[in-house]
Amino acid sequence: MNLSWLEWKNTLWGKSTPAQWRYALRNAIAMCLALWIAFVLELDEPYWALTSAAVVSFPTVGGVISKSIGRVFGSLLGASAAVLIAGHGLNDPWLFTLSIAAWLGVCTYVSNLYQNNVSYAFALAGYTAAIIAFSTVDVTDTTTIFDIAQARVCEVITGILCGAFMMMVLPSTSDGDALLTSLRKMHVQLLEHAQLLWRSEVNNQIRVSHEGVINQILTLNLLRIQAFWSHYRLRQQNNVLNYLLHQQLRLTSYISSLRRMMLNWPNQPENLNSLLAALLEQLRDPETNKYQLAQLLYQLKPTDPADYRHHAFWLRLRDFCWLFLRTERLLQRVENANLVAAEQLQAPKVSRLTRHADTYEAAYSGLRTFLCIVLACAYWINTQWDSGASGVTLAAIGCVLYSSTASPINSITLLTKSLIFLFIGCFIIKFGLMVQINDFWLFCAFLLPLLASMQLCKLQYKRYAALWGQLIVFGGSFLAVTNPPTYDYQSFINDGLAKVAGVMLAGLFFQVLRPSSDSRKSRRLIRALRRDFIDQLSRRPQLSHLQFESLIYYRVNQLNQSKDQLSRTWLLRWGVVLLNCSHIVWQLRDWESRSNPLAKVRDVCIHCLKGIMTERGVSHPKLDASLAELQRISDVLSTHPDASARELAGVIWRLYCSLSQLQSAINIEDVAANPAPSAPKPA
Repeated sequence: MNLSWLEWKNTLWGKSTPAQWRYALRNAIAMCLALWIAFVLELDEPYWALTSAAVVSFPTVGGVISKSIGRVFGSLLGASAAVLIAGHGLNDPWLFTLSIAAWLGVCTYVSNLYQNNVSYAFALAGYTAAIIAFSTVDVTDTTTIFDIAQARVCEVITGILCGAFMMMVLPSTSDGDALLTSLRKMHVQLLEHAQLLWRSEVNNQIRVSHEGVINQILTLNLLRIQAFWSHYRLRQQNNVLNYLLHQQLRLTSYISSLRRMMLNWPNQPENLNSLLAALLEQLRDPETNKYQLAQLLYQLKPTDPADYRHHAFWLRLRDFCWLFLRTERLLQRVENANLVAAEQLQAPKVSRLTRHADTYEAAYSGLRTFLCIVLACAYWINTQWDSGASGVTLAAIGCVLYSSTASPINSITLLTKSLIFLFIGCFIIKFGLMVQINDFWLFCAFLLPLLASMQLCKLQYKRYAALWGQLIVFGGSFLAVTNPPTYDYQSFINDGLAKVAGVMLAGLFFQVLRPSSDSRKSRRLIRALRRDFIDQLSRRPQLSHLQFESLIYYRVNQLNQSKDQLSRTWLLRWGVVLLNCSHIVWQLRDWESRSNPLAKVRDVCIHCLKGIMTERGVSHPKLDASLAELQRISDVLSTHPDASARELAGVIWRLYCSLSQLQSAINIEDVAANPAPSAPKPA
């Protein structure tokens, strides 16, 4: 019989690394400490302090601080709303129902509309108000409502403070180190991405790689926000770090633009691929300089003045090399900066990476939450269910919390499984163990190892990390450690069943009022991209080229978890095309200061863009005519004696390369003639 699994090194605890033990012990001790302080302060429901400490259990200092700030503001806002709603609807259940449902709908809308702390704070404000307000339905005195709200906020803040204290006692890895390491890896990965895209092949791997790079850079922006809260030096360097992320997005655009030019370049030099490989290898050297890069670029420099394609490609490639080198130098300075040098680091002021949500989908989610809560409260009012508060509260949490997830049905299903496991496990613990314990520290001697083991399971079993996380967070509400303790079989069973029923009701509404399909989301996002691009063609666009670039990449990233490959492909294609065109438009604007006939040529090119594209889509007859006109202009300018005219020919050819990708898009004239086209391509 093989009993090797019983050896210490093969057990859950023996396989854990020191970092995993530190994380597990820090969070488990913080939860027990919060529970103890809540008992010392004689709060009536100390388990909320335990739950709050579990929610802010992030592996980094910046994550804990960032989430704690959102949780404090969300709790205060939700508690204030609960006092107002419960106070004014004390004697009118339907006024109370409509008011709390409207508040939850608004919170769902805002949490879907914004990101990061704003989203988290409003989601928390929604279900904090639900937790407090639904527990006061039997209260007849408004003063008691305020006392309950005050107690809930005190319990939440107690858990947050305990989590922050244990982060200081058992600190984790630095957010700054993690951010700088990720920035360095991303910088190297951009060269690998360029090596993949600068091939003549057309396959699915290219799309996956491009989406992956965009997603990782936007994820780095979230890490930058966490790092902002973790250290004074990182707050000083926030603008520099934000600038680096913008430059990495710009490098991604350069790589894509060069690929489009290579695919539309009929007579490429024979040594192009070998020189590009040598250039990328040189850029991988952190000690490289402009002179070494210039030597390689010189070998690719065109000799024929009329070869505008070669000139345009060479200039774009040179700009890519200089931009990569500048970003490399700045990144090295950030990595090696001490406290004095950090204050001297400067970078151009840039806006934050743009994050725009889908307004339609956010409003739809808010309506779903409103209808779900109204129906749940109506059933509660008519049946006078004793455990209705627990059921409606979990329905509210499910609707608010999972409305912004990529797959809410899967999340609701996972939460239902977690609640069933907790219902069984907590029943055994509460009525088999807790009922026999009168000493708090004896109970902690059991609870601490249990929580630490659950945290280790969350870290080691990645596949079930979400399940273990929910078991930890919702475990406190099922144990319901109150002051003084209460042990009522009937109440426990009714509340447990009500919680499961509430989550299932939220799942039912997600099935009936399903979130928009990925195909519809893709079409809405593409229309939004076209609308924003049309604004870029105006004389005074609302967004700068950097803001538009980050907006493009954010919207492309909206479907990064979608399984609809066609929708993802077309969203990425439209994003890349419009971004490349916007770069050319901004470059053409530089000709505005030149009082010569070339300015009229520039106006013709911009007019071509206005003619072929509307918010509805592309007109193929106008697209074909515009492409032919752009090609004709490029050929004519290539023989012009003025060097600036030949340079403009290359810029116009880049515009031709970008627009040619839209020839496979749906024709808006066909859509008008046949509202249900057979082609499965987005407009």
